[in-house]
Formats: sequence, structure tokens, C-alpha cells
Amino acid sequence: MSVLQDLHLHYVQACQNLSQPENPFIARVLQEANKNDDINTKGITLKLAGNNHLVPMPRVTDDDLGVLVSVLGQAAFVTGLDLAYNVLTDAGAKTMATFLQEKSTLRYLNLMFNDIGASGAELIAGALHRNESLVHLRMTGNKIGNQGGMFFASMLKINSTLEKLDLGDCDVGLQCLIATAIALTQNKSLKAINLNRPLLSNQQEETTVHIARMLRSNSSLLELHLGKHEMKNFGVERLCEALYENSSLRYLDLSCNNITCDGVKFLGELLKRNQTLEILDLNANRIEDVGAIYLSEALLTWNRTLQALSIVSNNITGKGLVALAHTMQFNTQLSHIYIWGNKFDRSTCVEFSELIEMGRLQLGCTDVAPYKVDGKVFLAELSHGLAKHRYWAPRCAAVAPGAANASLDIVAVSEYL
Repeated sequence: MSVLQDLHLHYVQACQNLSQPENPFIARVLQEANKNDDINTKGITLKLAGNNHLVPMPRVTDDDLGVLVSVLGQAAFVTGLDLAYNVLTDAGAKTMATFLQEKSTLRYLNLMFNDIGASGAELIAGALHRNESLVHLRMTGNKIGNQGGMFFASMLKINSTLEKLDLGDCDVGLQCLIATAIALTQNKSLKAINLNRPLLSNQQEETTVHIARMLRSNSSLLELHLGKHEMKNFGVERLCEALYENSSLRYLDLSCNNITCDGVKFLGELLKRNQTLEILDLNANRIEDVGAIYLSEALLTWNRTLQALSIVSNNITGKGLVALAHTMQFNTQLSHIYIWGNKFDRSTCVEFSELIEMGRLQLGCTDVAPYKVDGKVFLAELSHGLAKHRYWAPRCAAVAPGAANASLDIVAVSEYL
């Protein structure tokens, strides 16, 4: 009998010993894992996401998790655990925290969109004070609030193993963001952090100022997500001033903010001198034609390091889009560009169609595809992007992972999304 068959058998026995009914979803995943050949090489990830099956199955509860971790304590080859979109509460967080402290060999833990609050966040963050195996933690969408976020900020001052932390959509606030920025001036191990969609009550951009101050001294952070921060041009200017002194950041996400062409002017000047930034995400701002032209000028003659640019839904018309298309003919380093949601005219359609037809722009590296009607060229949308599968991934492989999640190929911080 193989090790994985033993794992499933141990689960059945543990359910009997604890008088806990078997969860058919967990049982099925453990049976399917029996076919995995990665046990002796890089380990396996148990994918128990509650939104990821075509046939309705009971989601993982706190009681189910208690049984599961009692089995995983004997399974060092399980290095990843995906428990997203289940119904775990603070009680489940306590079980997981105990597991992380005592026997865990997990390198990846995904708890996104469960029902964990500030108390559960305190327990998990506390466990990471001593844990030396976990490198990637996703807490996305758990409403831990400002108080819960503060526990993770404190953890970052102590933990020296964690490389990727996702606190997006967690309702963190001003104090948490400032504390996190201060912690990252000392932390030398974290390579990527997602701080998307905090709950901020003022418009003074204090958090951006503190994050910019952190970037001046931090030399380990490669990836930074600051989407939905209500950032305006003042905040962008502060970030750009800091990034002149930063030589490590490779992926900057400023999506869904209030950045206009004046803010992009600072980014354009930065790109003329910056030699490390490889991905810039300006999705859902309002840079318009003037901002697009600022970017095209910087990328045309100065910058040769940026590989991916997202300007989706920025109220750009043909003038700005054509300028960027012309830039791509000369800047061969810029391989990925995403433009859907802007105002396409005939010249835009023709220019990008030619880029694709001549092979300068690959279909997997953009979110548009040309087609013709009555001899005229138009552009259709493709489900491609920098991180289309950040919140969910389709069961069927309709889109190649590299096309839907291009940022993972360009800046590979860890092996998990």
C-alpha cells in the first residue's frame, strides 16, 4: 500500500476515532492525490477550495479541519494546502495555528474568503512567530479588520521565513498599513505583499507616504500591490521619489486608484531612470491620452526593462493607444500590454492587428485579438491579464495559465498564485 493510500486510510480512521462524519470532498481529494507523482520530488498541494468543484460538495468546516490536520501531522510530503472559499471561523484558525506551530511542513497555505476574524488572525500571526516552513500565506477576503492586520504587522518584525503575504480585501485600516510599512523597513525576507482595498477614512494619503518611506530602505521586496487605495497624483509622486532610491521592486500594482495624466508624468520620468521595474499595473485609473503618451515616450527611447504594462479601462482613445503601439515596434523588451476597456478607433485596431500579425505581440501577451467584418479590422477581448485567476481559476483549461496570469511568469516570487 502506497503512502498516499495510507493517508486516506488514516483520514477514515481519524474520523472514526473522533466520532466525526467523513467529508466526502476531503475523502475524494485524498483519493485523487494517490495518483500524484510529486511526493518524492517537490511534495504535493491538497486543493480543497470550496468553490472549485462542479458537483456540489460540503465545504470544509472547523470540525473537518480538526480531523484533517491530525492526519497531515504524519504527512511531511504535503507542502501546500488550499482551503479557500470554505466556512472556517476563528475556531478553525485556532486549529490551524496549533498545526503551524507544532508539526507543520507546509510551505503554502491559502485561507482566502473564509470567515476568520481578528481573533483568528491573532492566532495565525502568533503561530508564525515560531514557524519556519511557511513561505506563502493568503488571508485574502477574511474580515480581520485593522486589529487583525496589526497582528500580522507585528509578525513581520519577527518572522524571517515568509516570502509572500496576501492581506487584500481584509478591511485593514490606516494603523495597520502604517505598522506594516514600518515592519517592512526591518524585514529582509518578504518578497511580495498584497495590501489591496483597505478601508481608509481620510484623503490625506498618509499610508502612501509611509509606504514610500519604506521603499527607500527596503531591498528585498519584489512585488507590491496597492490597488483601491484611493491614491491620487500626490501619492504617485511620493512613490516615484522613493523608487529612485529602490533597486529591488519589480512589480508595482496601482490598479483601481484615482491616478490621472499628471500622476503618470511622474511614472514616466521614473521609467526613464529605473532599471528594475518589470511590471506596471495601471488598470482602472484615468490616465487618458496624455498619460499614455507620457508612458510611450519613456518606453520609446529610455526604458528597456519594463516587460508588462496594463492600462485597461483608462479612458484612452486612439491617439494614446497608437502611440503605445508605435513604441512596441522599437522597444522589444516590452512584451505584454493590456488595453481592453479603452476607446478603440480604426487606427487602434489596425495598429494592434499589425503588431499581432507580424509576431511582435503574441496573442498570449495581450487581451485583444483582431477579427474582420466586411474588410474592416476590429479587436475582440481575450480573457488574458497579469492575474486573472487571483480570486478563482476555471476547472477547464480554457486559457493557458501563462496568458491568464502573466505576472507569475515574469516575476516568479513563489510557485503559487
